[in-house]
Amino acid sequence: MAEKKLRIKQVRSIIGRPARQKRTMEALGLRRINHTREVVATPQIMGMINSVKHLLAVEEI
Repeated sequence: MAEKKLRIKQVRSIIGRPARQKRTMEALGLRRINHTREVVATPQIMGMINSVKHLLAVEEI
């Protein structure tokens, strides 16, 4: 079965956000606004995306 991949893009700043959200963004590999990464949609990644979804734009590829 093919892996489901997602393209995640940081669209809002992490300035003034709780440390937990900042660490989650760092764990996803996002460093700045408009930074984009392609990730495999594992349950762990989906949980991280869900916890900071207000800072991200997500699209399936």
